[in-house]
Amino acid sequence: MAYKIAFALAMLAVAQAAVLRTVAPVAVATAPVLAKQVELEEVDPHPQYSYSYDVQDTLSGDSKGHVEERDGDIVRGEYSLIDADGFKRTVTYTADPINGFNAVVRREPIVAVAEPLVKAAPVAVAAPLVRSAPVAVTTPLVRSAPLAFAAPAIAAPLRYTAPAYAVRNL
Repeated sequence: MAYKIAFALAMLAVAQAAVLRTVAPVAVATAPVLAKQVELEEVDPHPQYSYSYDVQDTLSGDSKGHVEERDGDIVRGEYSLIDADGFKRTVTYTADPINGFNAVVRREPIVAVAEPLVKAAPVAVAAPLVRSAPVAVTTPLVRSAPLAFAAPAIAAPLRYTAPAYAVRNL
């Protein structure tokens, strides 16, 4: 069956190609393309800049900074961040047309021990749950009538004395 479908599709493709060859070409009128003149901006022959930023977020523990300056074709800079393993990584770099990009990476352990972000409150131990005695059903189930149902026995709800934890505002 698959061969028949493939053969039918091949024959359809041949017929479509024959029809496309017999159609006369259509002349398409195109509008002339007008060239837009773009003015080039003047390039500074001796670019200079300097910038820096520093992030010290005690809530999330994010600590990073970056300093960079450029004087002509020479770029100097340094950035630092705290790696996931707790080391401070500092990268000092220079870039110029003669030597290319050169970087020196230093890794140092962090000396100061940070306070934990969330202080845990002491846990209070609560008394165990008190279960009530089971309720006895005094009326027997009636089975003589075909559709008679007895009310189900409902136990008293469980009671507790205190929560298992205490919450304090920090």
